[in-house]
Amino acid sequence: MKVVRLQLALPAAILAIVFSGVGRAADTSAPAFSERDLQAKIQYCTYCHQPSGQGYRGFTPIPRLAGQQTEYFKNQLQAFIDRRRVNNFMFKVAHNLNPEMLTALATHFSDLNPKPLGGAPTELVATGKKIFEEGVAGANVPPCATCHGPEAKGKGPFPRLAGQIYPYIIKVLGNFDKERGQDPANPDISAIMKPIAHSLTESQIAAVAAYLSNLE
Repeated sequence: MKVVRLQLALPAAILAIVFSGVGRAADTSAPAFSERDLQAKIQYCTYCHQPSGQGYRGFTPIPRLAGQQTEYFKNQLQAFIDRRRVNNFMFKVAHNLNPEMLTALATHFSDLNPKPLGGAPTELVATGKKIFEEGVAGANVPPCATCHGPEAKGKGPFPRLAGQIYPYIIKVLGNFDKERGQDPANPDISAIMKPIAHSLTESQIAAVAAYLSNLE
């Protein structure tokens, strides 16, 4: 009698294992995060980058995320995670985000389009426009529009610059090699900007930043 019971029990146990495996396989198709999780992450981002992703002008300028190219957005968050772009705060923010969440956040902010905060010196705009459209031939600086587009809205891995915070652009271009491209063996598209940023003078950087910060 015990033998019969054991024989009956074995198929039942095997079926239980099989179906439990099927259940686990099915779970892989479930969303990697909930809508509630996404909204919580968005809210966290907006504490610094502001509700409409317009950025913040302050002692430490915080960049505009609104309207940013999704590919560039994801690339840069991954660069923070990989320590190829150095920012300890952003590493803590980004390192636990899965690829699906990175895509969802990038998509959310790319769809926003608030007015730029502006505030840059208007007398520099004309010079900045000329550099953006024509480059600086004597310094081997190509037109910014070549990669960032005629309206500075970027494309794919090339970031949108239109409406970006004036002091933030100055900060980035003036410290490019101290923050970006920290793993030469694993560079990203931002490596293109390193020699260009080095070739621009402080006054040229200020002019370009003034022009870009007022673009919508």
